[in-house]
Amino acid sequence: MELWIIISIAAAAFQTLRFMLQKTLSMGTLSAAGTTFARFVYAAPFTWALAAGYLAWRGIEIPALSGWFWIYALSGGLAQIVATFCVVLIFQTRNFAVGITFKKTEVIQTVILGLVVLGDRVSSAGVVAIVIGLVGVLILSDPPGGQGGWLQRLANRAAGLGLVSGTLFAISAIGYRGATLEIAHDDSFLRAVVSVAVVNLSQTLAMGLWLRWREPGQLTCIWAARRKAVWIGVTSMAGSLSWFTAFTMQNAAYVFAVGQIEVIFSLLASVLFFHEKITSREFWGIALLSASILVLVVLG
Repeated sequence: MELWIIISIAAAAFQTLRFMLQKTLSMGTLSAAGTTFARFVYAAPFTWALAAGYLAWRGIEIPALSGWFWIYALSGGLAQIVATFCVVLIFQTRNFAVGITFKKTEVIQTVILGLVVLGDRVSSAGVVAIVIGLVGVLILSDPPGGQGGWLQRLANRAAGLGLVSGTLFAISAIGYRGATLEIAHDDSFLRAVVSVAVVNLSQTLAMGLWLRWREPGQLTCIWAARRKAVWIGVTSMAGSLSWFTAFTMQNAAYVFAVGQIEVIFSLLASVLFFHEKITSREFWGIALLSASILVLVVLG
């Protein structure tokens, strides 16, 4: 098994753990924005310490960062902030596994954005995967109870938030892959850790200023929740480093395709940890979306 596949699976596992922790914090402890910020602010110290330690250990100076690096990194960071906020809102609307699956439309959208922005290509089998994935999304976009026509199924809040978050996560993935490719160095981990450190700092500053302006009370709540929130930071750092490292090795669409194993992880978390029920319709939607990813990996 290729190294980038193993790293992508690890990234999906860490991300599932982070979303589980974020869901518990969003259920009364913090607002959606506060839960989103907790992910960035508690990851920052670990990320910067790791970056500084790795550069010192290797005896390498901070590599030159081009103008395009900053464009890719900052646009990816902003897209990720809003996307994470959308996912937290999804958790308040539908259950954990379905929320994660809506978010995973990022894979299909990354294929298109990767081609347009970076010239990354996938095979014609990607068209088959897109069709299968869209069917799964349509099934999952049914409002609770399955009532209403197709317009209502597509226009409900959960579907909208899921598709928007998928688009934004796709934008962030392309931005992050572009940023890592702009660092002229052969060490994949060095490119990843420097990129993560820069993005994480920008996200922490941007969201901190936003909360200070719009929800100042949340900063106190985030500090009060530090014993649980710090683990969001740890899993966030581990997940981000894994994603970024994989992006240095492979097309972002394929990385996210393998990362679809997160759907299975989230289904297990939904049933075993949150004691939520998965309906047969939701199960088939998840199965179809997962099948679309399998087509991308095997035939793409």
